[in-house]
Amino acid sequence: MAIAKKLLNYLDKNKVKYEVVEHRKVFTAYDAAATMHKKLSQIAKNLLVKADKDFVMAVLPASRNLDLNKLAKVVGAKKAELPSERVMTSKFKVKPGALPAFGGLYKLPVYVDRSLLKERKVVFSSGDFQASIEMSVKDYLKLEQVEKGQIASFSVVKKVKKAKQQKNKTKKPVRKTKQGKAKKRRK
Repeated sequence: MAIAKKLLNYLDKNKVKYEVVEHRKVFTAYDAAATMHKKLSQIAKNLLVKADKDFVMAVLPASRNLDLNKLAKVVGAKKAELPSERVMTSKFKVKPGALPAFGGLYKLPVYVDRSLLKERKVVFSSGDFQASIEMSVKDYLKLEQVEKGQIASFSVVKKVKKAKQQKNKTKKPVRKTKQGKAKKRRK
């Protein structure tokens, strides 16, 4: 699968500077960051969201989680939810997880989380699992015609679960006495 010509034409037609970044096949923003040796905050993840009866695209750093309640308020909707994968395939004609971060291609309004503005350049999904688009956040906002009302705080810091530490089940250190017998060391 290669980057769709429709996307490349869209970028070229709008005269924005971008770079196609090829990489190994990845399915998550976390894997993309690891593969490209980037911080999670430098990888944009885009999510299709159903706000009441309309669809919008939410774009935020991979280091954060989407708060649907906050986004609903920003959009002016009563309810915001993630649609099923079936909607992506039937309505937008893309494989699940392969929706490019460029809502303009689908006439979708794009909402950008304010925390993404901290980065100068960001890697965006191209809709291909083996290539991404790197461009300045400033150019992305201009390309997607993101207005001030569409830049808001609708994410929360990603909570990383720490692995439980296992109790040290190793045997207590053993030292040998002069007689060669093992003796357990007291602590």
